[in-house]
Amino acid sequence: MTAPDGTRPDIVLIHCHDLGRWLSCYGLSSVPSPCLARFAQHATVFDNAHAAAPLCSPARGALFTGLSPHRNGIQGLAHDAWRYRENVLTAPEHLRAQGYRSTLIGLQHEHVDPDVLGYDEVAGAGFLPRAHQVVDAARSWLSAQPPREARAPLFAAIGVWEVHRPWPETDYTPADPATVEVPAFLPDTPETRQDIAAFHGSIQQLDQAMGRLFEALDASLDPANTLIIFTTDHGTAFPRAKSTLYDAGTGVSLLVRTPGAWGEAPARVDSIASHVDILPTLLEVAGGPANPSLEGRSLLPLLVAGDTTAAEERMIFTEKTYHDNYDPKRAVRTRDFALIRNFTPGPKLALSLDLEHSSTRQGMGDAHLEARDMIELYDRRSDPYELNNVFDQPAYAEVQARLSKALEAWMNDTRDPLLEGPIAPPARRTRTLDALPPLAASAKPPASGASS
Repeated sequence: MTAPDGTRPDIVLIHCHDLGRWLSCYGLSSVPSPCLARFAQHATVFDNAHAAAPLCSPARGALFTGLSPHRNGIQGLAHDAWRYRENVLTAPEHLRAQGYRSTLIGLQHEHVDPDVLGYDEVAGAGFLPRAHQVVDAARSWLSAQPPREARAPLFAAIGVWEVHRPWPETDYTPADPATVEVPAFLPDTPETRQDIAAFHGSIQQLDQAMGRLFEALDASLDPANTLIIFTTDHGTAFPRAKSTLYDAGTGVSLLVRTPGAWGEAPARVDSIASHVDILPTLLEVAGGPANPSLEGRSLLPLLVAGDTTAAEERMIFTEKTYHDNYDPKRAVRTRDFALIRNFTPGPKLALSLDLEHSSTRQGMGDAHLEARDMIELYDRRSDPYELNNVFDQPAYAEVQARLSKALEAWMNDTRDPLLEGPIAPPARRTRTLDALPPLAASAKPPASGASS
Protein backbone atom coordinates (compact mmCIF):
# COMPACT_ATOMS: atom_id res chain seq x y z
CA MET A 1 0.00 0.00 0.00
CA THR A 2 0.98 3.65 -0.31
CA ALA A 3 0.09 6.73 1.71
CA PRO A 4 -3.72 6.96 1.88
CA ASP A 5 -3.94 10.28 0.08
CA GLY A 6 -1.28 9.44 -2.52
CA THR A 7 0.95 12.36 -1.54
CA ARG A 8 4.52 12.44 -0.24
CA PRO A 9 4.28 14.20 3.12
CA ASP A 10 7.06 16.01 4.91
CA ILE A 11 8.62 13.65 7.48
CA VAL A 12 10.02 14.63 10.88
CA LEU A 13 11.76 11.99 12.99
CA ILE A 14 12.48 13.14 16.56
CA HIS A 15 14.72 10.99 18.75
CA CYS A 16 15.90 11.46 22.30
CA HIS A 17 18.28 9.57 24.62
CA ASP A 18 17.60 6.83 27.18
CA LEU A 19 13.87 7.42 27.70
CA GLY A 20 12.42 3.95 27.20
CA ARG A 21 8.66 4.23 27.76
CA TRP A 22 8.99 6.49 30.78
CA LEU A 23 6.09 8.80 29.93
CA SER A 24 2.67 9.43 31.40
CA CYS A 25 1.06 8.27 28.14
CA TYR A 26 2.56 4.84 28.88
CA GLY A 27 0.88 4.62 32.26
CA LEU A 28 3.45 6.29 34.54
CA SER A 29 1.15 8.97 35.88
CA SER A 30 3.79 10.65 38.06
CA VAL A 31 6.09 11.41 35.13
CA PRO A 32 5.91 15.12 34.20
CA SER A 33 5.24 14.84 30.46
CA PRO A 34 2.02 16.71 29.60
CA CYS A 35 3.23 17.98 26.20
CA LEU A 36 4.08 14.51 24.96
CA ALA A 37 0.80 13.26 26.44
CA ARG A 38 -1.10 15.83 24.36
CA PHE A 39 0.85 14.81 21.27
CA ALA A 40 0.01 11.16 21.98
CA GLN A 41 -3.70 12.03 22.11
CA HIS A 42 -3.49 12.84 18.39
CA ALA A 43 -1.13 10.02 17.41
CA THR A 44 -0.81 6.28 17.08
CA VAL A 45 0.89 5.04 20.24
CA PHE A 46 2.87 1.81 19.91
CA ASP A 47 2.73 0.03 23.27
CA ASN A 48 5.17 -2.74 22.37
CA ALA A 49 7.90 -1.15 20.24
CA HIS A 50 11.55 -2.08 20.65
CA ALA A 51 14.98 -0.84 19.70
CA ALA A 52 17.23 -3.31 17.91
CA ALA A 53 19.90 -2.77 20.59
CA PRO A 54 19.96 -1.40 24.16
CA LEU A 55 22.69 1.23 23.76
CA CYS A 56 23.07 4.45 21.85
CA SER A 57 25.02 3.97 18.60
CA PRO A 58 23.85 0.45 17.69
CA ALA A 59 20.25 1.44 18.43
CA ARG A 60 20.42 4.54 16.25
CA GLY A 61 22.30 2.70 13.53
CA ALA A 62 19.46 0.21 13.23
CA LEU A 63 16.84 2.97 13.41
CA PHE A 64 18.40 4.86 10.51
CA THR A 65 19.33 1.89 8.29
CA GLY A 66 16.61 -0.71 8.86
CA LEU A 67 19.39 -3.24 9.53
CA SER A 68 20.49 -4.99 12.71
CA PRO A 69 23.77 -3.76 14.22
CA HIS A 70 25.79 -6.77 13.10
CA ARG A 71 24.61 -6.15 9.52
CA ASN A 72 25.07 -2.39 9.36
CA GLY A 73 28.40 -2.55 11.21
CA ILE A 74 27.79 -0.42 14.31
CA GLN A 75 28.02 -3.03 17.06
CA GLY A 76 29.37 -0.65 19.70
CA LEU A 77 29.62 3.06 20.39
CA ALA A 78 30.55 5.41 17.54
CA HIS A 79 33.15 7.17 19.67
CA ASP A 80 34.80 3.76 20.15
CA ALA A 81 35.38 3.64 16.37
CA TRP A 82 32.43 1.46 15.35
CA ARG A 83 31.34 2.42 11.83
CA TYR A 84 28.78 1.55 9.17
CA ARG A 85 29.90 -0.95 6.59
CA GLU A 86 30.93 0.72 3.37
CA ASN A 87 27.80 0.12 1.29
CA VAL A 88 25.16 0.69 3.97
CA LEU A 89 22.63 3.38 3.08
CA THR A 90 21.07 5.62 5.71
CA ALA A 91 17.52 6.94 5.83
CA PRO A 92 18.35 10.29 4.18
CA GLU A 93 20.14 8.45 1.38
CA HIS A 94 17.20 6.11 0.82
CA LEU A 95 14.75 9.02 0.84
CA ARG A 96 16.85 11.11 -1.54
CA ALA A 97 16.03 8.55 -4.22
CA GLN A 98 12.35 9.37 -3.64
CA GLY A 99 12.91 13.11 -4.13
CA TYR A 100 13.27 14.12 -0.48
CA ARG A 101 15.68 16.76 0.82
CA SER A 102 17.10 15.85 4.22
CA THR A 103 18.31 17.80 7.23
CA LEU A 104 19.92 16.79 10.52
CA ILE A 105 19.30 19.08 13.46
CA GLY A 106 20.92 18.40 16.82
CA LEU A 107 22.26 15.13 18.13
CA GLN A 108 23.29 12.05 16.21
CA HIS A 109 25.32 9.12 17.57
CA GLU A 110 26.18 7.15 14.44
CA HIS A 111 29.55 8.75 13.59
CA VAL A 112 31.95 11.32 14.99
CA ASP A 113 31.38 13.36 11.82
CA PRO A 114 27.70 14.09 11.04
CA ASP A 115 28.58 15.20 7.51
CA VAL A 116 29.20 11.61 6.39
CA LEU A 117 25.69 10.36 7.23
CA GLY A 118 24.07 11.31 3.94
CA TYR A 119 22.08 14.41 4.90
CA ASP A 120 21.79 17.24 2.41
CA GLU A 121 22.16 19.70 5.26
CA VAL A 122 23.42 19.60 8.85
CA ALA A 123 21.69 22.54 10.46
CA GLY A 124 23.71 22.85 13.64
CA ALA A 125 23.33 22.50 17.41
CA GLY A 126 26.28 20.10 17.77
CA PHE A 127 26.84 16.60 19.17
CA LEU A 128 25.63 17.02 22.76
CA PRO A 129 23.00 19.76 22.58
CA ARG A 130 20.37 20.23 25.26
CA ALA A 131 16.79 19.92 24.09
CA HIS A 132 15.96 23.63 24.16
CA GLN A 133 19.08 24.43 22.14
CA VAL A 134 17.95 21.94 19.51
CA VAL A 135 14.47 23.41 19.43
CA ASP A 136 15.93 26.89 18.93
CA ALA A 137 18.00 25.55 16.02
CA ALA A 138 14.95 23.79 14.58
CA ARG A 139 12.80 26.92 14.82
CA SER A 140 15.47 28.91 13.00
CA TRP A 141 15.71 26.27 10.28
CA LEU A 142 11.94 25.98 9.93
CA SER A 143 11.53 29.74 9.53
CA ALA A 144 13.86 29.65 6.52
CA GLN A 145 11.95 26.95 4.62
CA PRO A 146 9.99 27.98 1.51
CA PRO A 147 6.32 27.05 1.15
CA ARG A 148 5.61 23.39 0.50
CA GLU A 149 4.54 24.00 -3.09
CA ALA A 150 7.91 25.67 -3.83
CA ARG A 151 10.21 22.90 -2.59
CA ALA A 152 10.85 19.18 -2.43
CA PRO A 153 9.33 17.19 0.43
CA LEU A 154 11.45 17.32 3.59
CA PHE A 155 12.95 14.69 5.84
CA ALA A 156 14.20 16.21 9.11
CA ALA A 157 15.92 14.15 11.81
CA ILE A 158 15.93 16.04 15.11
CA GLY A 159 17.98 14.61 17.97
CA VAL A 160 18.34 15.77 21.58
CA TRP A 161 20.65 14.86 24.49
CA GLU A 162 17.95 14.43 27.12
CA VAL A 163 17.31 12.25 29.04
CA HIS A 164 20.84 10.85 29.18
CA ARG A 165 22.61 10.84 32.54
CA PRO A 166 23.78 12.81 34.46
CA TRP A 167 20.76 14.71 35.75
CA PRO A 168 22.33 17.48 37.91
CA GLU A 169 20.09 19.87 39.81
CA THR A 170 22.00 22.73 38.17
CA ASP A 171 20.42 21.64 34.87
CA TYR A 172 17.14 20.01 35.94
CA THR A 173 14.71 20.45 38.81
CA PRO A 174 14.13 17.08 40.50
CA ALA A 175 10.73 15.81 41.57
CA ASP A 176 9.75 14.90 45.11
CA PRO A 177 11.20 11.40 45.70
CA ALA A 178 8.12 10.46 47.73
CA THR A 179 5.83 10.94 44.72
CA VAL A 180 7.68 8.96 42.04
CA GLU A 181 6.70 5.49 40.86
CA VAL A 182 9.30 2.73 41.18
CA PRO A 183 8.88 -0.05 38.59
CA ALA A 184 9.06 -3.65 39.75
CA PHE A 185 12.46 -4.30 38.14
CA LEU A 186 14.13 -1.76 40.48
CA PRO A 187 14.60 -1.90 44.27
CA ASP A 188 12.33 0.58 46.04
CA THR A 189 15.00 2.28 48.14
CA PRO A 190 15.70 5.91 49.06
CA GLU A 191 18.61 5.85 46.60
CA THR A 192 16.41 4.66 43.75
CA ARG A 193 13.73 7.24 44.53
CA GLN A 194 16.33 10.00 44.59
CA ASP A 195 17.62 8.79 41.23
CA ILE A 196 14.14 8.63 39.67
CA ALA A 197 13.31 12.08 41.06
CA ALA A 198 16.35 13.50 39.27
CA PHE A 199 15.36 11.60 36.13
CA HIS A 200 11.92 13.22 36.25
CA GLY A 201 13.59 16.62 36.16
CA SER A 202 15.31 15.74 32.89
CA ILE A 203 12.08 14.32 31.45
CA GLN A 204 10.25 17.52 32.37
CA GLN A 205 12.79 19.63 30.47
CA LEU A 206 12.58 17.27 27.49
CA ASP A 207 8.80 17.48 27.55
CA GLN A 208 8.75 21.26 27.66
CA ALA A 209 11.15 21.40 24.72
CA MET A 210 9.02 18.94 22.76
CA GLY A 211 5.99 21.14 23.38
CA ARG A 212 7.84 24.07 21.82
CA LEU A 213 9.02 21.90 18.95
CA PHE A 214 5.56 20.57 18.12
CA GLU A 215 4.21 24.13 18.08
CA ALA A 216 7.01 25.24 15.73
CA LEU A 217 6.47 22.29 13.42
CA ASP A 218 2.75 22.92 13.16
CA ALA A 219 3.32 26.63 12.54
CA SER A 220 5.84 26.07 9.73
CA LEU A 221 4.89 22.73 8.17
CA ASP A 222 1.36 21.92 7.12
CA PRO A 223 -0.03 19.42 9.70
CA ALA A 224 -2.27 18.04 6.96
CA ASN A 225 0.81 16.94 5.03
CA THR A 226 3.40 16.18 7.71
CA LEU A 227 4.24 12.87 9.36
CA ILE A 228 5.84 13.27 12.81
CA ILE A 229 7.51 10.41 14.67
CA PHE A 230 8.74 10.68 18.25
CA THR A 231 10.90 7.92 19.68
CA THR A 232 14.01 7.26 21.75
CA ASP A 233 17.10 5.19 21.16
CA HIS A 234 16.47 2.46 23.77
CA GLY A 235 15.49 1.79 27.37
CA THR A 236 16.02 4.01 30.36
CA ALA A 237 19.36 4.38 32.15
CA PHE A 238 18.71 2.19 35.17
CA PRO A 239 20.00 -1.25 36.16
CA ARG A 240 18.18 -4.08 34.39
CA ALA A 241 17.14 -1.67 31.65
CA LYS A 242 19.71 0.13 29.48
CA SER A 243 22.40 -2.22 28.16
CA THR A 244 20.20 -5.31 28.65
CA LEU A 245 17.87 -7.17 26.28
CA TYR A 246 14.99 -7.18 28.76
CA ASP A 247 11.83 -5.25 27.90
CA ALA A 248 13.04 -2.33 30.01
CA GLY A 249 16.29 -2.27 28.00
CA THR A 250 14.94 -2.36 24.45
CA GLY A 251 11.38 -1.13 24.95
CA VAL A 252 10.93 2.35 23.47
CA SER A 253 8.38 5.10 23.21
CA LEU A 254 7.01 5.30 19.67
CA LEU A 255 4.41 7.95 18.89
CA VAL A 256 3.43 8.54 15.26
CA ARG A 257 1.18 11.42 14.22
CA THR A 258 0.00 10.84 10.68
CA PRO A 259 -0.77 13.69 8.27
CA GLY A 260 -4.16 15.24 8.92
CA ALA A 261 -5.13 14.70 5.29
CA TRP A 262 -5.11 10.96 5.92
CA GLY A 263 -8.10 11.33 8.24
CA GLU A 264 -6.88 8.68 10.70
CA ALA A 265 -8.12 8.68 14.29
CA PRO A 266 -5.71 8.36 17.23
CA ALA A 267 -5.06 4.76 18.22
CA ARG A 268 -3.01 2.43 20.40
CA VAL A 269 -1.24 -0.59 18.91
CA ASP A 270 -0.20 -3.56 21.04
CA SER A 271 1.35 -5.52 18.19
CA ILE A 272 5.10 -5.89 18.61
CA ALA A 273 7.18 -3.55 16.46
CA SER A 274 10.85 -2.75 15.96
CA HIS A 275 12.96 0.27 15.11
CA VAL A 276 14.04 -1.59 11.96
CA ASP A 277 10.44 -1.08 10.81
CA ILE A 278 10.80 2.71 10.68
CA LEU A 279 12.78 2.98 7.43
CA PRO A 280 10.48 0.58 5.51
CA THR A 281 7.59 2.71 6.78
CA LEU A 282 9.17 5.95 5.58
CA LEU A 283 9.94 4.48 2.18
CA GLU A 284 6.35 3.35 1.72
CA VAL A 285 5.02 6.73 2.87
CA ALA A 286 7.40 8.37 0.37
CA GLY A 287 6.01 6.23 -2.44
CA GLY A 288 9.13 4.13 -2.91
CA PRO A 289 9.28 0.42 -3.71
CA ALA A 290 9.72 -2.16 -0.97
CA ASN A 291 13.39 -2.84 -0.27
CA PRO A 292 13.94 -6.58 0.32
CA SER A 293 17.37 -5.99 1.88
CA LEU A 294 15.81 -4.26 4.89
CA GLU A 295 14.94 -6.44 7.87
CA GLY A 296 11.80 -4.72 9.11
CA ARG A 297 8.33 -4.27 7.73
CA SER A 298 6.34 -1.15 7.08
CA LEU A 299 4.11 -0.03 9.94
CA LEU A 300 1.82 1.84 7.55
CA PRO A 301 -0.93 -0.81 7.76
CA LEU A 302 -0.98 -0.29 11.54
CA LEU A 303 -1.26 3.47 11.05
CA VAL A 304 -4.28 3.15 8.76
CA ALA A 305 -7.53 2.44 10.56
CA GLY A 306 -9.38 -0.69 9.65
CA ASP A 307 -6.41 -2.69 8.35
CA THR A 308 -6.04 -5.63 10.73
CA THR A 309 -3.70 -7.76 8.63
CA ALA A 310 -0.61 -6.28 10.28
CA ALA A 311 -1.87 -7.04 13.78
CA GLU A 312 -0.92 -10.70 13.52
CA GLU A 313 1.80 -11.89 15.89
CA ARG A 314 5.42 -11.74 14.81
CA MET A 315 8.93 -12.24 16.11
CA ILE A 316 11.53 -9.49 16.42
CA PHE A 317 15.23 -9.78 17.22
CA THR A 318 17.49 -7.67 19.42
CA GLU A 319 21.19 -7.76 20.18
CA LYS A 320 24.09 -6.46 22.20
CA THR A 321 27.77 -6.96 21.44
CA TYR A 322 29.83 -4.14 22.98
CA HIS A 323 29.07 -1.38 25.43
CA ASP A 324 31.78 -0.45 27.94
CA ASN A 325 32.95 -4.03 27.60
CA TYR A 326 32.33 -7.08 25.45
CA ASP A 327 28.97 -8.57 26.46
CA PRO A 328 27.54 -10.51 23.48
CA LYS A 329 23.92 -11.58 23.65
CA ARG A 330 21.03 -12.02 21.25
CA ALA A 331 17.28 -12.22 21.83
CA VAL A 332 14.04 -13.08 20.10
CA ARG A 333 10.74 -11.83 21.41
CA THR A 334 7.07 -12.06 20.62
CA ARG A 335 4.17 -10.36 22.32
CA ASP A 336 3.98 -13.24 24.87
CA PHE A 337 7.56 -14.48 25.29
CA ALA A 338 11.17 -13.32 25.30
CA LEU A 339 14.19 -15.60 24.95
CA ILE A 340 17.69 -14.26 25.58
CA ARG A 341 20.90 -16.16 24.82
CA ASN A 342 24.10 -15.01 26.56
CA PHE A 343 27.24 -15.99 24.66
CA THR A 344 29.79 -15.45 27.44
CA PRO A 345 29.70 -16.20 31.18
CA GLY A 346 29.38 -13.18 33.40
CA PRO A 347 27.26 -11.50 36.05
CA LYS A 348 23.49 -11.36 35.84
CA LEU A 349 23.81 -7.65 35.09
CA ALA A 350 26.88 -6.14 33.45
CA LEU A 351 26.35 -2.49 34.36
CA SER A 352 27.62 0.24 32.09
CA LEU A 353 29.67 2.95 33.80
CA ASP A 354 26.81 5.45 34.05
CA LEU A 355 24.71 2.84 35.85
CA GLU A 356 27.57 1.64 38.06
CA HIS A 357 27.99 5.21 39.29
CA SER A 358 24.26 5.83 39.84
CA SER A 359 22.62 6.25 43.22
CA THR A 360 20.29 3.34 42.39
CA ARG A 361 23.34 1.09 42.21
CA GLN A 362 24.46 2.28 45.65
CA GLY A 363 21.27 1.00 47.23
CA MET A 364 20.77 -2.28 45.36
CA GLY A 365 23.38 -4.59 46.90
CA ASP A 366 25.41 -7.10 44.88
CA ALA A 367 22.94 -9.82 43.92
CA HIS A 368 23.35 -8.79 40.28
CA LEU A 369 26.97 -10.01 40.42
CA GLU A 370 25.86 -13.64 40.71
CA ALA A 371 26.51 -15.80 37.66
CA ARG A 372 24.07 -15.35 34.80
CA ASP A 373 22.02 -18.06 33.14
CA MET A 374 23.23 -18.68 29.62
CA ILE A 375 19.65 -18.99 28.34
CA GLU A 376 16.77 -16.93 29.70
CA LEU A 377 13.08 -17.35 28.88
CA TYR A 378 10.31 -15.12 30.16
CA ASP A 379 6.55 -15.53 29.98
CA ARG A 380 5.39 -11.96 29.51
CA ARG A 381 1.74 -12.87 30.04
CA SER A 382 2.35 -13.41 33.76
CA ASP A 383 5.73 -11.69 34.11
CA PRO A 384 5.74 -8.43 32.11
CA TYR A 385 8.91 -7.16 33.81
CA GLU A 386 10.76 -10.37 32.84
CA LEU A 387 11.99 -11.20 36.33
CA ASN A 388 11.41 -14.98 36.51
CA ASN A 389 13.48 -17.14 34.19
CA VAL A 390 11.41 -20.22 33.21
CA PHE A 391 13.80 -21.72 30.63
CA ASP A 392 14.25 -24.97 32.61
CA GLN A 393 10.58 -25.53 33.39
CA PRO A 394 9.12 -28.51 31.48
CA ALA A 395 5.92 -26.63 30.71
CA TYR A 396 7.94 -24.24 28.52
CA ALA A 397 10.04 -26.81 26.66
CA GLU A 398 8.17 -26.33 23.39
CA VAL A 399 8.34 -22.53 23.58
CA GLN A 400 12.05 -22.60 24.33
CA ALA A 401 12.75 -24.99 21.47
CA ARG A 402 10.71 -22.94 19.01
CA LEU A 403 12.21 -19.59 19.95
CA SER A 404 15.76 -21.00 20.13
CA LYS A 405 15.34 -22.39 16.62
CA ALA A 406 14.04 -19.04 15.36
CA LEU A 407 16.95 -17.15 16.96
CA GLU A 408 19.51 -19.52 15.49
CA ALA A 409 17.89 -19.26 12.05
CA TRP A 410 17.95 -15.46 12.19
CA MET A 411 21.61 -15.41 13.20
CA ASN A 412 22.48 -17.75 10.34
CA ASP A 413 20.32 -15.98 7.77
CA THR A 414 21.81 -12.57 8.62
CA ARG A 415 25.35 -13.99 8.88
CA ASP A 416 25.84 -12.87 12.44
CA PRO A 417 29.64 -12.87 13.01
CA LEU A 418 29.07 -14.03 16.58
CA LEU A 419 28.45 -17.52 15.18
CA GLU A 420 32.10 -17.57 14.07
CA GLY A 421 33.40 -16.80 17.56
CA PRO A 422 34.23 -13.73 19.68
CA ILE A 423 33.94 -10.40 17.87
CA ALA A 424 37.02 -8.19 18.13
CA PRO A 425 36.70 -4.44 18.78
CA PRO A 426 37.26 -2.12 15.78
CA ALA A 427 40.96 -1.52 16.44
CA ARG A 428 41.63 -5.23 15.93
CA ARG A 429 39.09 -5.90 13.21
CA THR A 430 39.96 -6.19 9.54
CA ARG A 431 36.35 -6.43 8.33
CA THR A 432 34.77 -3.29 9.79
CA LEU A 433 34.11 -1.93 6.28
CA ASP A 434 33.27 -5.25 4.64
CA ALA A 435 30.62 -5.43 2.00
CA LEU A 436 27.23 -5.96 3.58
CA PRO A 437 26.31 -9.66 3.65
CA PRO A 438 23.10 -10.44 1.77
CA LEU A 439 19.92 -11.07 3.71
CA ALA A 440 18.84 -14.65 3.20
CA ALA A 441 15.31 -15.20 1.96
CA SER A 442 14.16 -16.79 5.22
CA ALA A 443 15.25 -13.69 7.15
CA LYS A 444 13.00 -11.36 5.20
CA PRO A 445 9.82 -10.43 7.07
CA PRO A 446 7.09 -12.86 5.96
CA ALA A 447 3.89 -11.36 4.72
CA SER A 448 1.79 -12.99 7.41
CA GLY A 449 4.22 -12.70 10.32
CA ALA A 450 5.84 -15.43 12.39
CA SER A 451 3.88 -17.32 14.98
CA SER A 452 4.62 -16.85 18.66
